[in-house]
Amino acid sequence: MSKHTYLFTSESVSEGHPDKVCDKISDMIVDTYISKDPYSRVACETLTTTNRVVLAGEVRGPEIDKELIVSKVRDCIKEIGYDQKGFSYKTANIEVHLHKQSADIAMGVDSNDKKDEGAGDQGIMFGYACKETEDLMPAPIHFSHKILRLMAEDRKTGKLIGIEPDSKSQVTMLYENGIPKDVTSIVISTQHSEAVNQKKVKELVLPYIQKSIPKNLLSGLKENNIYINPTGQFIIGGPDGDTGLTGRKIIVDTYGGASPHGGGAFSGKDPTKVDRSAAYVARYIAKNIVAAGVSKKCLIQLSYAIGVSKPLSIFLKLSEEDEDKTHELIKIIKNNFDLSPRGIRELLGLNKPIYEITAAYGHFGRKSNEKGEFSWEKTDKTNIFKL
Repeated sequence: MSKHTYLFTSESVSEGHPDKVCDKISDMIVDTYISKDPYSRVACETLTTTNRVVLAGEVRGPEIDKELIVSKVRDCIKEIGYDQKGFSYKTANIEVHLHKQSADIAMGVDSNDKKDEGAGDQGIMFGYACKETEDLMPAPIHFSHKILRLMAEDRKTGKLIGIEPDSKSQVTMLYENGIPKDVTSIVISTQHSEAVNQKKVKELVLPYIQKSIPKNLLSGLKENNIYINPTGQFIIGGPDGDTGLTGRKIIVDTYGGASPHGGGAFSGKDPTKVDRSAAYVARYIAKNIVAAGVSKKCLIQLSYAIGVSKPLSIFLKLSEEDEDKTHELIKIIKNNFDLSPRGIRELLGLNKPIYEITAAYGHFGRKSNEKGEFSWEKTDKTNIFKL
């Protein structure tokens, strides 16, 4: 295999994966507070295990009755599809341990002059876009998400019977000169009911591979390189099979390993936390640069200090043949984008209850809509990047 030919793999996990159950619940808490007060502060972590959910974190905003929160947690579990002996929306023990935000953190973020509102934490954030798919996402993570998303949609409508909520996927692709040419292997592990054997599981799952990936990319895929439940039976799953925590699937949430990740998780955080909002605006800028035809791919890094409004640095990397455009693009970014926490929120309309939907199948490569969801996926700034 030449240096210009390589294999690259990305994975996804379904909304029923224990960690994703936690992400969904944590983002539901963010939406609940923001829906009552758009400027609420939330940092919520969730843990799940056998028929138990524990919420902990810091909030500043309206008083919300614990029983309402418990009811909304049950709604989340029900919407995912869990009504099993080991984890059920009806019987799960739910504990809520949310308390007021630290005054020291609030002091760093608040400002008498709202324009100088500081970042909620220090850190580095990355945004990425490339021309591998229509959504300007890396192909392996795009297809990994799509397989599980289509399975979940059919499971919830009753079209896919016998498959349960907890699933994982993994797609390996052959690249030639940076372009994805073929899928070389696929792994899908999915929870199933006791009434379904492994042969039937394979029959149920295989069509979703064909629905999700273009035929030309499957032409070289051999049957023995499709692994469906490779360890065998997968009946006990979800939080009953494994403990879940908020924020453990950050590579699934972003670019499947094709781009660096800053280290901070997204779910459970209000948009004053630049772990979330700055990663969103970095994707927004990178996507508009690629959509403008400036380069086949774009990587952006932003860095922040707690209590400081403006980013400390902006790093940008393009395809090798376009590197001479980097300095001019950074000037354009500085002249056209307010990258303070307040500026990002106003640009992308982030003070809205738009976060629960982001918790599964990736925060990027999704469709923006009139509700304000996935506003960072719009390509409405391409004109300013025309060089």
